[in-house]
Amino acid sequence: MRLGKEERSNKVEKCAICGCVVNHSGEYAKPTIKGRSHATKHHYIAKRFFRHSTTNKPIFSTSPWKVQPDWGTFCYECHEELLHNPVFLPEDVKKFAELVNLTNLNERDKTASKRKLSNRIVLLHEVIETGIKSLLSKKRSLKL
Repeated sequence: MRLGKEERSNKVEKCAICGCVVNHSGEYAKPTIKGRSHATKHHYIAKRFFRHSTTNKPIFSTSPWKVQPDWGTFCYECHEELLHNPVFLPEDVKKFAELVNLTNLNERDKTASKRKLSNRIVLLHEVIETGIKSLLSKKRSLKL
């Protein structure tokens, strides 16, 4: 649902993560304040997870999270620099691999099924969700 030019000028759009006011200046990705705060949309669940292509079958037939594949508005920085480039350190990967093994989502040889991949995606989201809940709880308790 992209807003028309007139609607955009009457509505203040903010980044869903950092809360900055985003703009549609045409300076997307430029090393300027307007470029850094340029509005972008990001699908919460990648559309390609549900799409057939000439080379791949969909990973999910329906959303495991019971939400429609929807999108939010973000500034360039939060979208391109934060969401698209998460930092996974070697120890993080090692620990996640252990979780993958403990939940029997590891694979020695690939099969035609993408079931284990889809379940690894769900597991990674669970890790993120659990971490966010834990940190929120800690941060909130510090404010009391």
